[in-house]
Amino acid sequence: MSVEADAAAQLAQRVLAAEGIGDGELGIAFVASDEIRALKKEHLGIDEATDVLSFPLDGRDDVPEGTPRALGDVVLCPQVVGSQWREALVHGLLHLLGYDHGDEMEARERVHAAR
Repeated sequence: MSVEADAAAQLAQRVLAAEGIGDGELGIAFVASDEIRALKKEHLGIDEATDVLSFPLDGRDDVPEGTPRALGDVVLCPQVVGSQWREALVHGLLHLLGYDHGDEMEARERVHAAR
Protein backbone atom coordinates (compact mmCIF):
# COMPACT_ATOMS: atom_id res chain seq x y z
CA MET A 1 0.00 0.00 0.00
CA SER A 2 1.39 3.38 -0.90
CA VAL A 3 0.38 6.78 0.34
CA GLU A 4 0.64 9.79 -1.93
CA ALA A 5 2.74 12.35 -0.07
CA ASP A 6 0.97 15.32 -1.69
CA ALA A 7 -2.44 14.00 -0.68
CA ALA A 8 -1.22 13.47 2.89
CA ALA A 9 0.16 17.03 3.03
CA GLN A 10 -3.10 18.47 1.71
CA LEU A 11 -5.12 16.48 4.26
CA ALA A 12 -2.84 17.68 7.06
CA GLN A 13 -3.25 21.29 5.95
CA ARG A 14 -7.06 20.95 5.90
CA VAL A 15 -7.19 19.33 9.35
CA LEU A 16 -4.85 21.87 10.93
CA ALA A 17 -6.75 24.80 9.41
CA ALA A 18 -10.06 23.37 10.65
CA GLU A 19 -8.53 22.99 14.11
CA GLY A 20 -7.47 26.64 14.13
CA ILE A 21 -3.79 26.15 13.34
CA GLY A 22 -2.98 28.60 10.58
CA ASP A 23 0.77 28.30 10.74
CA GLY A 24 2.44 25.20 12.03
CA GLU A 25 5.41 23.01 11.31
CA LEU A 26 5.13 19.25 11.33
CA GLY A 27 6.79 16.25 9.85
CA ILE A 28 4.99 13.33 8.25
CA ALA A 29 7.06 10.20 7.78
CA PHE A 30 6.08 6.95 6.07
CA VAL A 31 7.99 3.96 7.41
CA ALA A 32 8.06 0.19 7.12
CA SER A 33 6.47 -2.05 9.75
CA ASP A 34 9.81 -2.97 11.32
CA GLU A 35 10.65 0.71 11.78
CA ILE A 36 7.36 1.63 13.40
CA ARG A 37 7.60 -1.46 15.60
CA ALA A 38 11.04 -0.33 16.81
CA LEU A 39 9.74 3.20 17.48
CA LYS A 40 6.76 1.89 19.44
CA LYS A 41 9.01 -0.36 21.51
CA GLU A 42 11.51 2.45 22.16
CA HIS A 43 8.96 5.10 23.09
CA LEU A 44 6.02 3.14 24.50
CA GLY A 45 7.62 -0.10 25.62
CA ILE A 46 5.28 -2.17 23.43
CA ASP A 47 6.90 -4.56 20.96
CA GLU A 48 4.41 -4.55 18.09
CA ALA A 49 3.82 -2.72 14.84
CA THR A 50 1.13 -0.05 14.75
CA ASP A 51 -0.54 2.17 12.19
CA VAL A 52 0.47 5.62 13.41
CA LEU A 53 2.58 7.26 16.12
CA SER A 54 2.65 10.91 17.10
CA PHE A 55 5.55 12.77 18.61
CA PRO A 56 4.35 16.22 19.76
CA LEU A 57 6.89 18.99 20.28
CA ASP A 58 5.65 22.21 21.79
CA GLY A 59 2.15 21.44 23.04
CA ARG A 60 1.69 25.14 23.73
CA ASP A 61 -1.52 27.05 23.24
CA ASP A 62 0.07 30.40 24.10
CA VAL A 63 2.14 30.85 20.94
CA PRO A 64 2.20 34.55 19.95
CA GLU A 65 0.08 35.32 16.90
CA GLY A 66 2.02 35.01 13.68
CA THR A 67 4.47 32.51 15.13
CA PRO A 68 4.27 29.03 13.60
CA ARG A 69 3.79 26.27 16.13
CA ALA A 70 6.33 23.47 16.13
CA LEU A 71 3.75 20.69 16.23
CA GLY A 72 5.92 17.59 15.97
CA ASP A 73 5.94 14.48 13.82
CA VAL A 74 3.41 11.91 12.68
CA VAL A 75 4.87 8.55 11.67
CA LEU A 76 2.60 6.40 9.52
CA CYS A 77 3.09 2.80 8.45
CA PRO A 78 1.33 2.17 5.12
CA GLN A 79 1.89 -1.60 5.45
CA VAL A 80 -0.14 -1.67 8.67
CA VAL A 81 -2.74 1.00 8.00
CA GLY A 82 -3.53 0.09 4.39
CA SER A 83 -6.30 2.07 2.75
CA GLN A 84 -7.24 3.67 6.08
CA TRP A 85 -4.19 5.95 6.00
CA ARG A 86 -6.32 9.12 5.93
CA GLU A 87 -8.07 8.20 9.16
CA ALA A 88 -4.76 7.25 10.77
CA LEU A 89 -3.17 10.53 9.71
CA VAL A 90 -6.08 12.54 11.16
CA HIS A 91 -5.76 10.54 14.39
CA GLY A 92 -2.05 11.26 14.58
CA LEU A 93 -2.55 14.95 13.87
CA LEU A 94 -5.15 15.26 16.61
CA HIS A 95 -2.68 13.73 19.06
CA LEU A 96 -0.17 16.42 18.06
CA LEU A 97 -2.80 19.01 18.92
CA GLY A 98 -3.24 17.59 22.40
CA TYR A 99 -6.25 15.32 22.02
CA ASP A 100 -6.24 12.06 23.96
CA HIS A 101 -8.29 8.98 23.15
CA GLY A 102 -11.90 9.49 24.11
CA ASP A 103 -15.19 11.04 23.09
CA GLU A 104 -13.82 14.46 22.17
CA MET A 105 -11.15 13.01 19.90
CA GLU A 106 -13.62 10.63 18.27
CA ALA A 107 -15.97 13.55 17.61
CA ARG A 108 -13.17 15.51 15.93
CA GLU A 109 -12.22 12.46 13.85
CA ARG A 110 -15.83 12.18 12.63
CA VAL A 111 -15.85 15.88 11.68
CA HIS A 112 -12.71 15.48 9.60
CA ALA A 113 -13.88 12.19 8.03
CA ALA A 114 -17.01 13.94 6.77
CA ARG A 115 -14.94 16.46 4.77
